[in-house]
Amino acid sequence: MANNDSIKNTFLVALSLCVVCSVIVSAAAVLLRPAQLENKQRDIQKNILMAAGIYDESKTVADQFSNITVKVVDLTTGKFSDEVDALSYDQRKAEKDPKLSEALSSDVDVASLSSRERYSKVYLVEGAQGLEKVILPIRGYGLWSTLRGFLALESDFNTIQGIGYYEHGETPGLGGEVDNPIWKNKWIGKKVYDESGVLSISLIKGSVDSSDPRAPYKIDGLSGATLTSNGVSNMMDFWLGENGFRPFIENLKEGDA
Repeated sequence: MANNDSIKNTFLVALSLCVVCSVIVSAAAVLLRPAQLENKQRDIQKNILMAAGIYDESKTVADQFSNITVKVVDLTTGKFSDEVDALSYDQRKAEKDPKLSEALSSDVDVASLSSRERYSKVYLVEGAQGLEKVILPIRGYGLWSTLRGFLALESDFNTIQGIGYYEHGETPGLGGEVDNPIWKNKWIGKKVYDESGVLSISLIKGSVDSSDPRAPYKIDGLSGATLTSNGVSNMMDFWLGENGFRPFIENLKEGDA
């Protein structure tokens, strides 16, 4: 009679269980992937709505986002483009695709991006009087990670409506305070460019002195998170500068986007 407790049988049973479990896990991952992707997309849409200051918890994200117009901008020309489809364009993949991006030299790459995609999605809130808000995707390296989020501008394309990050790996309680609603609210109403058109928005050490004539361009730094604060300032310098969205913003102001 065969010994059911033999090492061989024990090994076969263990192997069979591993195979069965692997199949179940793999099948679950495949079946759940569409739902995971949809949830991730909904979360990004929610962050866009929140940055724009129009998110309503009593309504579904899908219903609210249906009022947002998604377009593609050619970052080289600063104009809207039909070269890629706004709905199917995967901007994250384009960041690393040599055909859809360009390498950045060290003197330009202040946000530590390595490369910049040629085309970027932008999100428009339109009303009876025309374009009310524009939401721009931003990213840049902090202390531990690349922070990805959105910056919303009012219809003057200079006043900040809001900011939010949907992905980062910064230290909780320090750089992770980029998620703190109190800190994010400090951005509302701040100005990007000064009266001479110079890009002026930045984070400072400590708190902003309200009596400072330059206060409209300054944001309180993140306490104990100097490198994350520097990273946020650097991504503002890049994405609101000539190699980012500034040509697009200038075209919007002139009605020539």
